[in-house]
Amino acid sequence: MRRFSSSSLSSQFENVGFIGLGNMGSRMASNLLKAGYKLTVHDVNHNVTKMFTDMGVPSKGAPSEVAEASDVVITMLPSSNHVMDVYMGPNGLLDARSPLRPRLLIDSSTIDPQTSRKLSAKVASCTLKEKKDNWENPLMLDAPVSGGVLSAEAGTLTFMVGGSEDAYLAAKSLLLSMGKNAIFCGGAGNGSAAKICNNLALAVSMLGVSEALSLGQSLGISASTLTKIFNSSTARCWSSDSYNPVPGVMEGVPSSRNYGGGFASKLMAKDLNLAVASAKEVGLKFPLMSQAQEIYAEICKNGHEIEDFSCVFRHHYFGKDEFN
Repeated sequence: MRRFSSSSLSSQFENVGFIGLGNMGSRMASNLLKAGYKLTVHDVNHNVTKMFTDMGVPSKGAPSEVAEASDVVITMLPSSNHVMDVYMGPNGLLDARSPLRPRLLIDSSTIDPQTSRKLSAKVASCTLKEKKDNWENPLMLDAPVSGGVLSAEAGTLTFMVGGSEDAYLAAKSLLLSMGKNAIFCGGAGNGSAAKICNNLALAVSMLGVSEALSLGQSLGISASTLTKIFNSSTARCWSSDSYNPVPGVMEGVPSSRNYGGGFASKLMAKDLNLAVASAKEVGLKFPLMSQAQEIYAEICKNGHEIEDFSCVFRHHYFGKDEFN
């Protein structure tokens, strides 16, 4: 693939395929529609695809059929196994019976870097049905997101992108139709690596804030008072000032609605498992990562897997609500 002229970037991905219309994917796909892209969708949940077909968006029965209709295909799926099945399974995106129509495949799922790198190499070895706009062969970007369902709805996600820098530049305007930031992280798999590192830091910071707030309550300091101190001093972080885990301290966050919505604890547990597995691949073991993994596994085992991950304040540290 050769470098593009800037004038060619906006028009080369008019036909977008989107596979995986869950809580995140459906909102991302809707923002692509609003931005004027021609969309083709696929999901195993026919109730979700019906929402799009009712808006006049064509739905296909298999990933290979989405590929046939698209210049670029975006996948947003629950796990590495789902991604491998959509790409490599029967009637998958990389159907060996024919060259690929899409010049670019973008996976926004949160998966392990090793799977992202394996798929990127496989995509690059395929041939294109039609070579145009300076594309010599199909390419793949791993582009997981941060921001959750609210940001997916608002179109303010952050994309962490791994792969060819030229492909990143070609896809940037497409990504910014669904988000406010697209950050290039380096080669294939680096977007996936960035995402699991981000969520590792998020889990540890949420545990630290929850632990400190619970201790404060036990020592006679209200969580609302301690939060004011955190947010005007060195303990300030996203878990304290934007996503506080104590029910009654902050409006509009999951803790204010009995930990409903938000980022499910089972998804945080999954991401921590990915972080532990990736660390093991490179011969590392970190105590905070291991402790966080154990805590979120316990939260899920005790029946709180669909509650937001900030529920550790209530279910692990046994902190108290502070509703007036």
